[in-house]
Amino acid sequence: MMRWGKLNEDGFNVAGNIVNMRLTRSQSDQLLLVDKSSSPSSSSSADMKLQQTSGAAELQDECCKLQDVIDKMVVVVTKMERLMTSQRGVQDLEEFQFGREGRKFPLFHGWNTKHFEESSRVLLQSFSQELKLKQSILQELAHTPTSDLCMVYLSCWLHQPFTHPHVRLILEALLLETGHRAL
Repeated sequence: MMRWGKLNEDGFNVAGNIVNMRLTRSQSDQLLLVDKSSSPSSSSSADMKLQQTSGAAELQDECCKLQDVIDKMVVVVTKMERLMTSQRGVQDLEEFQFGREGRKFPLFHGWNTKHFEESSRVLLQSFSQELKLKQSILQELAHTPTSDLCMVYLSCWLHQPFTHPHVRLILEALLLETGHRAL
């Protein structure tokens, strides 16, 4: 969770840079149009074109940084999927050894294996959906036609609509249950 939070913060900063570049570029494009209509100076339009090409390279660089952040988020979700698969295996083994009721003494403090698996599944679904949203934002952010839509994407990245407060509560309960967090 801490790693995800750090990646989310890093991604938000990079996405903010992309939005700022897009807004600056949009404003300079509007100035170029106004400048062309008032006085057709070839030197000022050449300067603007040079700025646009360097701006495009900077924008591409920021998009690559955001892709790197998302790739790291994919690693986090993939680890969660592996842990979920392991948890299902433990649950199947427990059912095989002890029957449908499971073991009489819980594997952790108080939860049975099925409860642990269900909680892990909720976490995985939440973070998987959040990852899909962030991948969509990556695809669209640099090509967004309006500043309002850029701000919507940026706020979606920051607020993480698929990781509800109850997801954090479930994670804390899992940490307490497994002994990774002191009571």
